[in-house]
Amino acid sequence: MPPFNFTSLAPAMFILAGIPDLEKSHIWISIPFCSMYLAALLGNSVLLLVVRTERSLHEPMYLFLCMLAIADLMLSTTTVPKMLALFWFNAREISFSACLTQMFFLHFSFSVESVVLVAMAFDRYAAICCPLRYKAVLTRSAIAKTGLVAVVRSFCIIFPCIFLLKRLPFCGHNVIPHTYCEHMGIARLACADISLNVSYGLAVPFAAIVLDVVLISVSYILILLALFRLPSRTARHKALGTCGSHVCVILLFYTPAFFTVLTHRFGRTIPHHIHIVLANLYVLVPPLLNPIVYGVRTRQIKEKVVKVLSHSTNHFLSK
Repeated sequence: MPPFNFTSLAPAMFILAGIPDLEKSHIWISIPFCSMYLAALLGNSVLLLVVRTERSLHEPMYLFLCMLAIADLMLSTTTVPKMLALFWFNAREISFSACLTQMFFLHFSFSVESVVLVAMAFDRYAAICCPLRYKAVLTRSAIAKTGLVAVVRSFCIIFPCIFLLKRLPFCGHNVIPHTYCEHMGIARLACADISLNVSYGLAVPFAAIVLDVVLISVSYILILLALFRLPSRTARHKALGTCGSHVCVILLFYTPAFFTVLTHRFGRTIPHHIHIVLANLYVLVPPLLNPIVYGVRTRQIKEKVVKVLSHSTNHFLSK
């Protein structure tokens, strides 16, 4: 007897339910979400433009910051436009292929951003602990290879999720109680054993992110040990200042992510609509605040942003 073709039971369409129990408030919820998304687009685009046009910013820290901005734009753009279409036009339908594509790029961009944060932690470690070897270690080639590693690692971790979902039968269940498609949200609709999806979805990506957090923590422990050996208090404050922006970005990225994952897995007493709202903020808040944090706390970026904007305004007025 030939094996049963599970993929034939995959629905042609999924239905995104939005935020359960808050359907009547979708329009009002869309206003801050849309504002945050537009601000994130503007902030990250300006950051990319400034670093691209100012040759003095073509240094490792700012190139890594550009990678972070690209990952942020991917993270928010993968989910927010469809979310707003759902809120504004009741566009709840999403094809099976589009849902898997959205799921892939959502988790992929999160993983890429995590690797970039590790690279930025190593950049701060090299700048503070090995300043004489900094330029020799963090060459353009090394930065390009870091970006390639971020993409390849993330692809290898997330791509198997597509096959883990495509093998499942759904038996007509196609309503996703969410505003976007994510791995376990899709898997829970299946009418089959999803233990492999649960194990892989929790163990492999979570282990990779935990490894990234451990590497970042080790980098900052070494940085703090080096700072304590500095004889001058002024030098210590200056070195800590260069790490401040990165630490803020790390907290903005990992804190809501871990909170969302842990409450989604173990917080059964938390209402489901709270889970969904937090999950939406998780794809909006870091992309919104990252360029603001670096723009406010990094003097070089702040000065170059003012310079580029002034130049653009003068050029426009001269016409």
